[in-house]
Amino acid sequence: MAGQSSDIADLIARVALRDRAAFQALYGATSAKLFGVTLRILRDRAEAEEALQEVYVKIWQRADRYRAGNYSPISWLVAIARNHSLDVLRARKPVSDDIEAAFDLADQGPNPEAAAMAAGERAQIEACLDELEVDRAGAVRGAYLDGYSYEELASRYGVPLNTMRTWLRRSLMKLKECLTR
Repeated sequence: MAGQSSDIADLIARVALRDRAAFQALYGATSAKLFGVTLRILRDRAEAEEALQEVYVKIWQRADRYRAGNYSPISWLVAIARNHSLDVLRARKPVSDDIEAAFDLADQGPNPEAAAMAAGERAQIEACLDELEVDRAGAVRGAYLDGYSYEELASRYGVPLNTMRTWLRRSLMKLKECLTR
């Protein structure tokens, strides 16, 4: 993973010098992950695709601001995608001038009972994840909470792709068993 990280950092440095080939390579190496970030936040494929294009415009314009060593290059790219997607969400919501209109709005959040149940379920899932081997639990979190692909996880844990698929399938079966106890 460290090699891939330094490759991405190198591409960002070349993009800062306005290297179009590096920009194209950076897009090829990172667009799937950044699209996942925009789609997860915006929950609309067309809007996420448009946001992704705007994210890469920002990357092109701001590549000179990346400082290797401060944080990983993929974290920097994800932060740009995340922040842009949140900006799109904020722009989507109309601003109300009339405070009285706010009193008529229903609270979209969970009621206290639902919130307590969700917290209990979250705790139960975490407890079940803790029963898995550390690397298996990490792989499950990476795949289903952080959005890493099977290929990225296989590379991260140094195992073949089919082994990673087996880890995840067996871990999910163990989680299901644990959650139904």
